[in-house]
Amino acid sequence: MDRRNFLKTLAAAGAVLTVKSNGMMDVMASTVPSGSAQNASDSQADLVAVMNGEPAAMLQTAMKELGGISRFVKSGNKVVIKPNIGWDRTPEQAANTNPDLIVELINMCKEASASEIKVFDHTCDNWTRCYENSGIQEAVRKAGATMVPANEQSYYANAEIPRGKNLKNAMIHKAILECDVWFNVPVLKNHGGALMTASMKNLMGIVWDRRAFHSRGLHQCIADITTFKPAALHIVDAYRTLATNGPQGRSASDVVLTKTLFASTDIVAIDTAAGKFFTQVNERIRFEDIEHIPDAEKLGMGTMDLDKLNIKRIRI
Repeated sequence: MDRRNFLKTLAAAGAVLTVKSNGMMDVMASTVPSGSAQNASDSQADLVAVMNGEPAAMLQTAMKELGGISRFVKSGNKVVIKPNIGWDRTPEQAANTNPDLIVELINMCKEASASEIKVFDHTCDNWTRCYENSGIQEAVRKAGATMVPANEQSYYANAEIPRGKNLKNAMIHKAILECDVWFNVPVLKNHGGALMTASMKNLMGIVWDRRAFHSRGLHQCIADITTFKPAALHIVDAYRTLATNGPQGRSASDVVLTKTLFASTDIVAIDTAAGKFFTQVNERIRFEDIEHIPDAEKLGMGTMDLDKLNIKRIRI
């Protein structure tokens, strides 16, 4: 379905399920505890959950609580931003990261005097159509950053994954290998195999030979890849959540307007929070079945115990 017909479907059928802000706050409260934030309001957050705002405003709010962009990007740094751009879908279909969020992150990196900012994903559908129809390519161009392709093996180089249990090596995109700092910016959505796409699952888009993940144990390989050159910050876009029929979606009825954003340096913690949130949006999926999260915790990549963290829950 093209964008025009998709939007007509939304208007005619009201097919996007909008979760009322007070109801969404209840979901947030039940799934993402405040941790020590109530007693440490001026301290730097470990995890931020923002809701009821537009993507740029929510990122601004989260970044402030995390210490600002200067915590992550220094003058002259080569920066990579890795969104979900895997599918030939429009922003309204919620299969890819919201382009408005990417623009705001680019602007922040420019303000921090990054020397270059590259954006890419190893797409599943035709890469030129994904880059174009996701809205990300045009947004990146207008923001003054560079889209780089990822559709040929020559863009990748072999790298060892020494801490991996099942995945011992992989072909990693050279942009990741050569950058000073990178940001992992997935969209929150359903996935047929992994059950949920968030920060960890998004890392499959930096790898060329993704079939190895499926043949060697998907959840464990997703956990293994988290050990390779971790991103400086993980930002989960849950402005629109593809609740069912992921990773592409079939119709407007798969999309829930949740208007939420998560951000953390801890990939296990953020996917724990996002996972508990997601399984409230789609109650047919059990959090306990998203196995790559505890697998990554066992590898020492973070904590699932959110009560130990300074978490800021903010409603705009």
